[in-house]
Amino acid sequence: MLQGTASDVGKSVITTALCRIFKQDGFQPAPFKSQNMALNSYVTEDGKEIGRAQGAQAEACGIEATTDMNPILIKPVRDMHSQIVVHGVPFAQMSASDYRQHFLPEAKQTVMDALNRLRDTYDIILMEGAGSPAEINLKDRDIVNMNLAGWADAPVILISDIDRGGVFASIVGTLELLEPHEAARVKGFIVNKFRGDLSLLQPGLDWLEERTGIPVLGVLPYIRDIQIEAEDSVVLDSLRHGKREQSELDIAVIRYPRISNFTDFDALSREPDVNVRYVTSPEELGSPDVVILPGTKDTIGDLNFVRESGLEQAIAYQAERQHVQLVGICGGYQMLGEHLTDPYAVEADQAQEAVGLDRLPLSTTFLQHKHTVRASGYVHSNHPIRLYKGKLDGGLSVPVNGYEIHMGVTECREPEQVTALFEISHAGGQTFLEGWGTADGKVWGTYLHGLFESDQFRRSWLNGLREAKGLAPLEETYSAQARKDMEFDRVAASLRSSLDMKRVYEIMGMKQPDQVD
Repeated sequence: MLQGTASDVGKSVITTALCRIFKQDGFQPAPFKSQNMALNSYVTEDGKEIGRAQGAQAEACGIEATTDMNPILIKPVRDMHSQIVVHGVPFAQMSASDYRQHFLPEAKQTVMDALNRLRDTYDIILMEGAGSPAEINLKDRDIVNMNLAGWADAPVILISDIDRGGVFASIVGTLELLEPHEAARVKGFIVNKFRGDLSLLQPGLDWLEERTGIPVLGVLPYIRDIQIEAEDSVVLDSLRHGKREQSELDIAVIRYPRISNFTDFDALSREPDVNVRYVTSPEELGSPDVVILPGTKDTIGDLNFVRESGLEQAIAYQAERQHVQLVGICGGYQMLGEHLTDPYAVEADQAQEAVGLDRLPLSTTFLQHKHTVRASGYVHSNHPIRLYKGKLDGGLSVPVNGYEIHMGVTECREPEQVTALFEISHAGGQTFLEGWGTADGKVWGTYLHGLFESDQFRRSWLNGLREAKGLAPLEETYSAQARKDMEFDRVAASLRSSLDMKRVYEIMGMKQPDQVD
């Protein structure tokens, strides 16, 4: 089990890298996180919802993700209230106190059944903790850190982030706050995100090992520009606005309080001519080529944020510029409509409704059933999106792939005023039209998450933007899937070079492959 001295110390990335290392070594590993709090989610092949980190880890293992890998997903709706997803299906909306008092006492069986099914199927299970195991106020009903390690009889490796400072205090302090039987489970430390001269750190490492009697398994270097999908929006705090100021295309993504699935835009940020910025105010918006309203777990609440922050007026002003496009994904797509209603209080304490941004003739009603499914298809033959009409699409239909996660049902009130975007199907089923856009292609929206990982669509759309600005098109620059696999291998190689894998295998009670008789 991989635990951390705090949130965002690198547990998910290290787990992902170890998944790839064990796969490379000839084993069949699988990830497991009993309880995940995240708004970036992943849709399994059978249409269930889990944390995005476990989906990425399953891909690093070369296996299909299942809900056993993340049986409980907590999706914050607003402060102190969350939607609880159990085995990929919404179970209830609860306050933090209700979850702790009424749900957690019954959760052990759900968690252990899922873990045992994985144990029966795979060679190695990499269990990932959450936050810190030393949260004194939470430990008695913990199902994701030391209690789980005890139930599973799993050895623990403790990870700390030296880039934050105070690495020795965080490790020793964590051990001091654990019960003796919990501390005895910790078999090694990993110091993550180191930038300096290792010889200067070594005296501290020697002291740590002497003080605790526990070995330091490795000091991992700070890896810049990690392109493994992030678990939650805390990573957005580290992204600089305008990180590539000389980029020819500027895309502004509105970062509202409950932004979800912002990994939708990772593929765009990796394009050489694109700068993706996350903005929270009119001042940050600037003069982009595209404004994207992303997904959200609180559509009406985040729509109010767009209004109250002054972003609605700023977006409207920018959208009047000739080549600028306004794009909505999932919750952002719903916001682009005329009217939203939540009659069953799906996203609030009571029924509510709101006037949309009135950019598309759409009406959305939130229902109690969540729609989660993978989708694939083609750009509709009469689509209004400004795709480059060069050799990239060759006059043929441009393929698209993605997934849907939403509780809203959106209807087009005046289909004669807009044009459908895509012809898609779910799991090989009947084809239907999805998404709507204005005839001039300046405003369009869709429920398809992951759309920009479709290489031909992404590059054709970006070249359409370039054409509108008088810029020459670029050839296809990279494959999103190939880049993802290369990144798994890159991070795994960095980890392997800095981590004592022999001792890691020994902690698991195994031999390294080259030592196997």
